[in-house]
Amino acid sequence: MRSLGVLVAVLLLLPVGAGGADEPEPIGPDRASLANGTGTVGPGAVQVETGLQYAHERIGGSPSERRFRAEAALRVGIGGRLEVGVLGEPFVRLRGETDDTGHGDFTFNVKYRFFDPSESSPLPSLAVMPFVTLPVTEAPLGSGKTDFGAIMLASFDLPGRLGLDLNGGMSAIGQTRPDGYLLQAFVAAGVSRDLTETVVLFGDVAYTSRQERGGGDQTLLDLGVVWRPARDVAVDASMVSAVAGPGPDWAARAGVSVRFGR
Repeated sequence: MRSLGVLVAVLLLLPVGAGGADEPEPIGPDRASLANGTGTVGPGAVQVETGLQYAHERIGGSPSERRFRAEAALRVGIGGRLEVGVLGEPFVRLRGETDDTGHGDFTFNVKYRFFDPSESSPLPSLAVMPFVTLPVTEAPLGSGKTDFGAIMLASFDLPGRLGLDLNGGMSAIGQTRPDGYLLQAFVAAGVSRDLTETVVLFGDVAYTSRQERGGGDQTLLDLGVVWRPARDVAVDASMVSAVAGPGPDWAARAGVSVRFGR
């Protein structure tokens, strides 16, 4: 968590822009960062989040792996506190020791925010997000097994226009050799800073335990920015790196999110 502490210190030194407290809540894309907040898209709203990612990973004794993928998410608001969503990788191109092109996994989830504190309360808002990943993709682009789990979400509004999102959950990851499931832990912390009414800087640290027997744990770090040219439109860009365990040496991400119906 030392990286997260450094990031918070940097954010605190940045200038604060003027804000409008009475403005409707702007769009908040989940796809852009490693940690999710408790915010939902709103009753009757539909939010489409799209993006591209290019990742490079050096693998000892093997050619470097290069992965280009398109990312997409659809979030539909059922009520003020409830939304359903689907996210996935409609296109993946893998180059390295194994070459393959196709689509990645698709995941269905539900986000339910069950607690909202009062404006003067230091307590966070709380939500739960159960999910299931369908076995629609075989290796090396997917596992070909069903995964499922749930993540608890907590979002804090901090002084200085800072936000903090904490995530923690467990997943059952389908295995092939031998068949069965492996219990996987996930913990993430994300901090954000509103630089202006339209620009947000964010950073996350995410830890995931091994996803296959004989594999290793993974820790990822990302740093990025979200620009909102309009209340219902967001453009994001970020860099991601594995600081421990398997994962990309570096990955570049960029995307656009649009919300309809609010």
